[in-house]
Amino acid sequence: MDTYPRRMHTALDTTDGRGLAEFYRVLLGLRYRAGDEPPVDGAADDASWLVLVDDEGNRQLAIQQVDELTPSTWPSPDVPMQMHLDYAVLSVDELHRHRQRAEELGATLLYDRSADEDEPLFVLADPAGHPFCLLVGEP
Repeated sequence: MDTYPRRMHTALDTTDGRGLAEFYRVLLGLRYRAGDEPPVDGAADDASWLVLVDDEGNRQLAIQQVDELTPSTWPSPDVPMQMHLDYAVLSVDELHRHRQRAEELGATLLYDRSADEDEPLFVLADPAGHPFCLLVGEP
């Protein structure tokens, strides 16, 4: 039987490791991998590589701290998306609710196609500038 590589997690670069990890942790209902939790009692925070997992402990996202990052300028072609994440919700009401939540957490709206009858969606940028889509569809 053939075996194939499987996705371990998707890694995102950022200049604010803890900040971006918190954004996705709250937005997606994830938790930190054991040992990656925020420090307590003023201890130093090594946020250079953080992993977020789902309730079953499966890796979903890794956040990597970098010194510099040029955010995407999409929809302008100057700095393309290069990669983006898609997140599905089940209804237009949920689409609007999660857009609002994302913006409250620091996301920026890049594109509004919420009136599209076939596939309503929003394209947002996370606080580090990575584009991601919220769309109505089957997860």
